[in-house]
Amino acid sequence: MASSVRKRTDPTFWRDDTLPFVEARSIHDARNARYGKHAHETFSIGVVTNGRCIYLNGKIRQRSGAGTVVLMNPGDAHACNPDSGALWSYHMLYFDVSWVTGIQQEIGRSRNDQFRPFLATATREPALYAGLCRLHHVLTDGQAESLQKHSAAVAFMAEVQRTLTPAPDLPGRGHLGLGRAAEFIRSNYTRSIKLEEICSAAELSPAYLIRAFKHRYGLTPHAYLTNCRIEFSRSQLRRGRPIAEVALSAGFSDQAHLQRTFKKFVAATPGQYRS
Repeated sequence: MASSVRKRTDPTFWRDDTLPFVEARSIHDARNARYGKHAHETFSIGVVTNGRCIYLNGKIRQRSGAGTVVLMNPGDAHACNPDSGALWSYHMLYFDVSWVTGIQQEIGRSRNDQFRPFLATATREPALYAGLCRLHHVLTDGQAESLQKHSAAVAFMAEVQRTLTPAPDLPGRGHLGLGRAAEFIRSNYTRSIKLEEICSAAELSPAYLIRAFKHRYGLTPHAYLTNCRIEFSRSQLRRGRPIAEVALSAGFSDQAHLQRTFKKFVAATPGQYRS
């Protein structure tokens, strides 16, 4: 008879319909986890609780050991993977950008009602490490009430704003056409699109687009499209939609295609994520 006991190598996801702005993930033994480079629509922040990993964010590559807080601004192309087979465990929290922006506005960090990104990609600030561990414990505590969880989330995010330095305001990054290219992909990722279509929407040559897009977004146009499909799939799986139905809605050829790609980007199967 198959065992229903969760393995230490299985990722654990937490969500609550009364707190739709936050999602949690943890794993006790991630030595076999493998992440492809990807990005999130959320503001993501986590802690390495044991062992160490190789953390890549943009052009920054570093070894991150226990006690490290890692963070990813929305859209940051990144990956975390085991460091030479060493033990590695972590907690991650994913916050809706609009919710974080609201906190930033309340304390005077947000300008023009826009999310203010952070300068650092990692820190060993003890208070943030301890605060995230406490919040993760409260969120995943089946006995804790919604009010307690919500209050703890607000308090932690306010501490994040006070502790971390915001990134400086910069002029528009790169060619405006790159933004049009990204927007075209985001608007059409559920169907098969051609390079010529993206170039036409962006008014850029194929050679320039391929080179400059990866420099700007950290992903090739195709990887960016796949990332959009995975983010859409996550949102639909959270609603409990059947995996095969999600696969076709997201633009994958079939459920097996989604299964392979989802595992590469999320280091979990669609079934593990949905449950």
